[in-house]
Amino acid sequence: MKQCLSFLIGLSALTMTFAQDPCASGRYATDVFSNVTLTSNITYGSNLNFANSNTALKLDVYEPTGDTEAARPLIVWVHGGSFLGGSKTDADMVALSNAFAKKGYVCASIDYRTGFFPIDSANAVKAVVRAVQDLRASVRYFYKDRADGTNAYRIDTNKIFVGGSSAGAITSLHLAYLDRSCEIDPYVPAANYEALGGIEGNSGNPCYSSKVNGVINLCGALAQYGWLEAGDLPLCSMHGTTDGTVKYNRGIVNPGVPLMYLDGSRMLHERAQAVGVSSKFYTFMGAGHVPYLGTSGAALAYMDTTVNFVRDYLVERLNCTAVPLQLPNNPAQSANLYPYTTCTGNTIIDFCTGAGLSTIEDDYSIAVYPNPANELLQVKWNEGMEASIELVDQSGRLLQKMTGNSGTYSFQVGNLERGSYVINIAFKNGAKRSLKWIKN
Repeated sequence: MKQCLSFLIGLSALTMTFAQDPCASGRYATDVFSNVTLTSNITYGSNLNFANSNTALKLDVYEPTGDTEAARPLIVWVHGGSFLGGSKTDADMVALSNAFAKKGYVCASIDYRTGFFPIDSANAVKAVVRAVQDLRASVRYFYKDRADGTNAYRIDTNKIFVGGSSAGAITSLHLAYLDRSCEIDPYVPAANYEALGGIEGNSGNPCYSSKVNGVINLCGALAQYGWLEAGDLPLCSMHGTTDGTVKYNRGIVNPGVPLMYLDGSRMLHERAQAVGVSSKFYTFMGAGHVPYLGTSGAALAYMDTTVNFVRDYLVERLNCTAVPLQLPNNPAQSANLYPYTTCTGNTIIDFCTGAGLSTIEDDYSIAVYPNPANELLQVKWNEGMEASIELVDQSGRLLQKMTGNSGTYSFQVGNLERGSYVINIAFKNGAKRSLKWIKN
């Protein structure tokens, strides 16, 4: 009887484990769909390009044909092209989107604002900022679709991933790891950065989240490896050792014109391991830039490796127990880490206007409302966390200040001029947040 009972308990546990595994039916781990439905040229926003001309921003959606799943993971793919060109219909974007749609994902391949002139480092940085803003707008598009009841794409917004190739990978990495105002200051002065639209930008779908669950880096790089910090998003990287455009280790990005030093995938993997961030890294030994780009020969073999390795990263993020198809290999070279000290400026928080209530989804649960404010602006956060709150104008001039550890605190703002202001919150434990708000 005891043996029978033990067997039944074990069988029940096995059944429960099987039922809870998102890949148990083969979905996400294998090609469970034969066909993919493509919907092209969906407008997700618009913004001014480098020439100050308004640009419509479009994306293509790839869905598994006949899928009935109510809440599906989304991968937003970002094309390469040195921030000067490229398209959502580039061969690698199409191949990746089709490959993962067949596994049950929804994929969105986006266009973003490209081009900059003169072709120099200062304008290249602005091009990266514009691309990141557009990527964030595309993510917000899917949050909005689910939140407003349309739910046309049936996305599980807890399972959104961003990734890209070359410039697209650079864009995805900066969305994931650029989150402090002091980090961008050496590249774009604060006033110019705000003029560009800040971290969230103005490319569309304001008041919705741009939060993602992971980042896929295919032959990309980050401005400084130290921007990747403990607690940041898990990373998946693939890179060729002889990449002459975006260096495998650390080096000058050179799409034909030397632009600036960036820290490549080898550096990012080393940093992730040092700070305890999960990092899956595959080295294309002896390969150059984006070796998977193409429709024949070696490119197809490289693409198969890429799909398998990214697939393994994603199913792990989805808490699947699927067997790995492409095991990580040993990195080549030693990472050229240089001394880096984390800057102490405020975390960038750009929240939208017009929604009435603005919140930050972190451990402090900060809320600022109404938004915009006319006469009374209120700030609250988790009880028991002592903090000082400063109200400052765009020049940094202190207007009001108060200290507290719970409840709701109010600022009288009726006498202030219309425009943008900043709330600086400094917690006793050293954490800082900087939030923008609008006075009507």
